[in-house]
Amino acid sequence: MTKITLAIHGGCGVMPEGSMSVEEWAAARDDIAAALRAGYAVLAKGGRAVNAVEAAVVVMENSAHFNAGHGAALNENGIHELDASIMDGETLAAGAISAARTIRNPVKAARALMEDGRAVFLTAGAADKFAEAKGLDIEQQSYFTTRKRQGALAAMKAHATAGTEGTENEKHGTVGAVALDAAGHLAAATSTGGYTNKPDGRVGDSPVIGAGTYARDGICAVSGTGKGEFFIRYVVGHEIASRMAYLGEDLETAADVVMNHDLALHQIGAGLVAVDAKGGIRAPYNTPGMFRGWVTPEGRACVATHETIHEILL
Repeated sequence: MTKITLAIHGGCGVMPEGSMSVEEWAAARDDIAAALRAGYAVLAKGGRAVNAVEAAVVVMENSAHFNAGHGAALNENGIHELDASIMDGETLAAGAISAARTIRNPVKAARALMEDGRAVFLTAGAADKFAEAKGLDIEQQSYFTTRKRQGALAAMKAHATAGTEGTENEKHGTVGAVALDAAGHLAAATSTGGYTNKPDGRVGDSPVIGAGTYARDGICAVSGTGKGEFFIRYVVGHEIASRMAYLGEDLETAADVVMNHDLALHQIGAGLVAVDAKGGIRAPYNTPGMFRGWVTPEGRACVATHETIHEILL
């Protein structure tokens, strides 16, 4: 029997350690740990990888610490537009929604669309109506708003006026999960509010199957975080899987080539989590930090925000 594996991220737009108190960083790690436990509980009971990644992402969408669901970024008009996707590596079935404005848990809408089977991708008002018709929780825009995101929008508008560069934390963030279940199946899911002060209607890589989210049994599952325009151009998730499938590279090599060569050429903040068919895990990033956590095939559970890795009990 395959040994189960799970890896999650809460975005690479993490502030320098000194920018928040020890207690605030601990609270963020607690929510990463909660997401990890939620996903791992599914796998430990023999559940499917696709159920595990959905469970983990829902926890992060419900947390104010991450840019997805409650706590999502605001666009140039001060509106939340939410993107999410999910993919089952066993069947290559997938669901994705973008520019939604009322769905409490966008990843649930992506999953419902995948199960519905009539389409892979719905956008804007159609995605909101679909979610409501499926009985998913619907919220007013105020539910998604936090003081942190309002401050980030004001800061990014000031940067735009002054011609200066915002911090990675002010710019963007994403949440995602990848998993390998006991039956050897892979899955990935990703959810985001996009980047702060983004153009109205802009869609990034998170809901684009093959770019921000990709899973293929026997190869790998990937969820990305960073400047989505470049993840789309390089089709990052599919590129990593293709390098493994066609060049015979291992997960570490394939992920590092894409992160440290392809994306590095553009000097953008980027990160990802990935797991291969044997339970190998990679979580590279090039920003000051990345919210992340994983459970190895041996059952070792860890969470981190910056370089220090904290072991936790499941």
